[in-house]
Amino acid sequence: MDNNLLIQSDNIKALNYLLNEGLQDKIDLVYIDPPYATGGNFTITNGRASTISNSKNGNIAYSDTLKGDDFIEFLRERLILIHKLLSKNGSIYLHIDYKIGHYVKVMMDEIFGLENFRNDITRIKCNPKNFDRIGYGNIKDLILFYSKTPNPIWNEPRKKYSEKDIETLFPKKDKNGRSYATVPIHAPGETENGKSNQPFKGILPPTGRHWRTDVETLEQWDKDGLIEWSSTGNPRKIIYADEREGMRIQDIWEYKDPQYPKYPTEKNANMIDLIIKTSSNENSIVMDCFCGSGATPKAAQINNRKWIAIDQSELAIQITKNKINEIKGDLFSPKQNYKFLNL
Repeated sequence: MDNNLLIQSDNIKALNYLLNEGLQDKIDLVYIDPPYATGGNFTITNGRASTISNSKNGNIAYSDTLKGDDFIEFLRERLILIHKLLSKNGSIYLHIDYKIGHYVKVMMDEIFGLENFRNDITRIKCNPKNFDRIGYGNIKDLILFYSKTPNPIWNEPRKKYSEKDIETLFPKKDKNGRSYATVPIHAPGETENGKSNQPFKGILPPTGRHWRTDVETLEQWDKDGLIEWSSTGNPRKIIYADEREGMRIQDIWEYKDPQYPKYPTEKNANMIDLIIKTSSNENSIVMDCFCGSGATPKAAQINNRKWIAIDQSELAIQITKNKINEIKGDLFSPKQNYKFLNL
């Protein structure tokens, strides 16, 4: 694909266009935030987007009037085409809400295969709400993460330790004041003939376990002062906080919606950035066929990915153009041109 693509069209038509243009099996990442079957319309008034459906004022940005079986079939038709467009290492993140999300998961299991289901990610979207209702306050939605095959692109995401994390996870300090923790040097499972079942300092692994590495490495760790021996002679590996890359990202994300969105249901830009960095590589093609505010193509361009953005709303297309044009190019992230199509 020579140019990034911004397409104004019903996305069924646009997805078929991409298939006809030879992009089958070419797209590495899809993020979509489709309508949530709310049964209403979302509007923009004087440049400010409504955050609830059925607003009485402003211009309609998009309609979300399909419900139930009609909504599921609407998504199914599009996901079948998306599956064809995904590369063998491709992934899809589908952002949806708790009222309809479980029905969507069953349908995605059919299209992508239950074996390719990766995560049901809980996204905390707002601060706690205090209005009365029969039921607990809702502060989350969900993201369904699937890959096309068992071997998707995966760039391990990590976050830096906070001071509290370090105090909790690395509670010990050495003579130089460095925070550290210790972990066992053995693991479950026996090794009868391998090097991980030999004596280390005259001791064998506990019954039913084996050393995590060969004895030569354990000897070197001990020589380098990276083995801590308990008062009972139990060896454990020293792990320093300042040598770790950070914590693995878990499946509960706190990425709250923008307080003053330019487009209804606009999502947190840092969340989109995380998804793109994790599940695509430089020069991968990233697609959002419900592009709305344009957060996905903007993040893709900043991270040196190619992108395809599709929406049928004229307001969405204009806001996306504005967002792309805001990007200032530099040596590492050049400002890229895109091709606009109105199908």
